[in-house]
Amino acid sequence: MFRIFIDGKEGTTGLKIYERFADRSDIEILEIDEDKRKDPAERKKLINSSDFTFLCLPDAAAVEAVSLVENDNVRIIDASTAHRTESGWTYGFPELSKELRKALESSKRTAVPGCYASGFNSLMYPMVKSGFSAPYQPVVCHAVSGYSGGGKKLIAQYEDPARDSKFDSTRQYAMGKTHKHIKEMMAVSGLSYPPVFCPLTASFYSGMVVNVPLPLRTLAKKVSAHDVWEMMSEHYKDEYFVKVMPFAGEGSEEETVLFSNKLSGTNFMEIFVYGNDDYVMLCSRLDNLGKGASGAAVQCMNIMMGIDEKTGLV
Repeated sequence: MFRIFIDGKEGTTGLKIYERFADRSDIEILEIDEDKRKDPAERKKLINSSDFTFLCLPDAAAVEAVSLVENDNVRIIDASTAHRTESGWTYGFPELSKELRKALESSKRTAVPGCYASGFNSLMYPMVKSGFSAPYQPVVCHAVSGYSGGGKKLIAQYEDPARDSKFDSTRQYAMGKTHKHIKEMMAVSGLSYPPVFCPLTASFYSGMVVNVPLPLRTLAKKVSAHDVWEMMSEHYKDEYFVKVMPFAGEGSEEETVLFSNKLSGTNFMEIFVYGNDDYVMLCSRLDNLGKGASGAAVQCMNIMMGIDEKTGLV
């Protein structure tokens, strides 16, 4: 029986992690009294009493929580941005490489990827790793996410019955290109320069599609769009949660018209490769609250426990 503490259970990610534990008999959830949720002494006691602690907190609070660890056996899984590119932390995306999956098995400090970064790195990590894209490849990334990715405040704005009609349209933000996922997108993918990132939210609850268009003439190797699809298919061939879909024109109409919320409520990710003689369009579809947050966190914990990574996940 593993003892689990969720520091920040009242947040969107924390609640989803808690929900994913509902039918599990192999774990014990350590509960914190409502009036002590921000009490450092009580949090410290529960963190050090746990086998695994999930941090579903703002960055500063996540850093503080790590400083409270005194028990060397406690294993931390941080869902914040704070440690995703920090030395000594394992990046929680096991499908990217065999090395990452192996590192997760013994990791005591795991950083769960950001949702946009998960979609982006699922596409650009194989491109750079294979040599199809050089590290200096100029990259533009467009992505649309459900409004739950903005947390409780944005959820309340979208779900307000008297909301402004502007929330019926897509909402582009981080126009100064300062989005907090950019550092992680660049570091993990292997790019030498940050991508031009254009994120949007829309009026559906959860799900997302991340798009990276690449002119073939800019790639480091002379390859076709189908070559890229074959490389992606090989990279993810043994994975359960990440699937490369049929090449454009070889699948169904549904696979050439992408709806962003199809994978809502799951831990799955689908990768699509489209293109022609001039360009390749890479797309990654996932749930921003699943493989982009709580699902990924639970998957990492399962690997760290040494059990089937699919446990408690759909």
